Amino acid sequence: MKPNAATNEVRERMILMSLLGAAVGVAAAVLAFLLYRLIELITNIVFFHRFTVNQVVISTVHVGIWIVIIPAVGGLIIGVMAKYGSTKIRGHGIPEAMEAVLFNRSRIEPRVAILKPISAAIAIGTGGPFGAEGPIIQTGGAVGSVLAQWLKLSANETKTLLAAGAGAGMAATFSTPLAGVILAVELLLFEYKPRSFIPLVVATTLATTVRFLLLGPGAMFAVGDPNFGVSRAAAVYPWYIVLGIGAGLCAVGFSKALYWVEDQYERLPISQFWWPALGGLGLGVIGLFAPRVLGVGYETISDILNDRLTWTILLLVIVAKPAALLVSLGSGTSGGLLAPMFMTGAALGCGFAHLVNHFVPGSVLSPSACALVAMAAFFGAAARAPFTFIVFVFELTRNYNSILPLMLVVAVAEIVTLIFMKKSTIMTEKLIRRGRLVNQDYEADVFQRITVGQVMDSHPVILPGSMRVSELSVRLTAGESELIRHPAYSLVDENNHLVGIVTRGDLVKAFAKDPNGADTLLASGSPNPTTTFPDELVSDALERMLARGCGRLPVVSRTDPTQVVGYFGRSAVLEARLHAR
Repeated sequence: MKPNAATNEVRERMILMSLLGAAVGVAAAVLAFLLYRLIELITNIVFFHRFTVNQVVISTVHVGIWIVIIPAVGGLIIGVMAKYGSTKIRGHGIPEAMEAVLFNRSRIEPRVAILKPISAAIAIGTGGPFGAEGPIIQTGGAVGSVLAQWLKLSANETKTLLAAGAGAGMAATFSTPLAGVILAVELLLFEYKPRSFIPLVVATTLATTVRFLLLGPGAMFAVGDPNFGVSRAAAVYPWYIVLGIGAGLCAVGFSKALYWVEDQYERLPISQFWWPALGGLGLGVIGLFAPRVLGVGYETISDILNDRLTWTILLLVIVAKPAALLVSLGSGTSGGLLAPMFMTGAALGCGFAHLVNHFVPGSVLSPSACALVAMAAFFGAAARAPFTFIVFVFELTRNYNSILPLMLVVAVAEIVTLIFMKKSTIMTEKLIRRGRLVNQDYEADVFQRITVGQVMDSHPVILPGSMRVSELSVRLTAGESELIRHPAYSLVDENNHLVGIVTRGDLVKAFAKDPNGADTLLASGSPNPTTTFPDELVSDALERMLARGCGRLPVVSRTDPTQVVGYFGRSAVLEARLHAR
């Protein structure tokens, strides 16, 4: 393919992917809006017996003892959907999207795009203490994946649309387009390339725009103007470090507790079908004493971030919300982690500030500021996505003074989780238990930074194609070091022009065919071999090797492709990998 033709094709694919990203972004925003309305409708029907989508707060005043039964019924319905629909609806959604990207060529079943939001709406609408964002992220990703499969796009393009749908879901939920982009990069793409970044940005931009039209402008949480204490750094920042350590330890503890609870469900002598109902029953008992923990709870998060709750309610949220989340989500029901962990992290930060201000003379920590940074640190450290949630809180506050405290607290919390959770996160532990090893460290591919010329053997063995197999055999038997060191040899004609390549395996086959070795090397080897150039990237050469099913390539001059200047084989690939150390 000529360079101009290749450039035009890349440009056309980029335009196509951007248009598809736009479609996925719009679809994710509409789905987010419909899911919110469905959750509100179900909540009104089951708790208040009215057919409306008005926002409501669940309380025992209107429900009474039925507050224990309703979540169990919701869990039973989820069990039926998981058994007869798809088990992929279980959990909070993001690990399933990660698994699809890393191990299933980004393919998600179409029915997941339908069943996941419905199951989440039922779980949350019947009192589940979950956020809608996890299911929206998974559903947006499923829409992108299904569209790509329908259009028969490549695995990389499918991954791009899946990530675009997931990022758009995040942006449409919280009105945070930047955080949506970074979430997709940190948890799904594991790359930063124009081919994926541009469609992703288009998707999150349009998703946020559509969200403005459907739900109004502004962020999900109304936040005032907290004082982050930047002007009093010496007095305030040490406490931020302590808060970061506490948030990191809580993230570790919560992550381990969630999977410990899942293990206890595994030990139960009853079918997995009944687990969500049992979890719903436990949730109902907690809700009977602390109804504030039921449902999404965005209004409670706003109250915490603006320091409107009393000590008693803060303590109740810190204890009851994680307990409700663990007992219900651990059962394998459907729901998101972000909102409940945001509530818990914010309550921890707000409570920490009040505690310090009460017991330390002269301390004036802002409860709102501490709630915001702890919220970001708690989930960012647990998910190993720190940058996402630094940007997320900055988008919520639009306050430049939040940047330094945010980075400090989130980084400290991240250090703590790296110490105590070396290989897993709350997102990847489930995959690791399935034997799926996940590396969330972002690193540029060394094969795309090293050229063939840097690692090739610049002293290749070049033999005449007219040489007999028997003659080469004699030289090998005599122990010529250059011949023994190389597993393959470039073949040239009388003008030293490349005409073929022969491997030791070819020689074995030639002797099996003719024990006298009368054939020429060119007749025994491969004429017109695939080649590479010294200035090509190792990744390009590897792709060519994989496409042709060969293990080595003659390296030829760019100015004269018939002149052999090197040899690129498996040892050169290993040499390139060593450059990354």
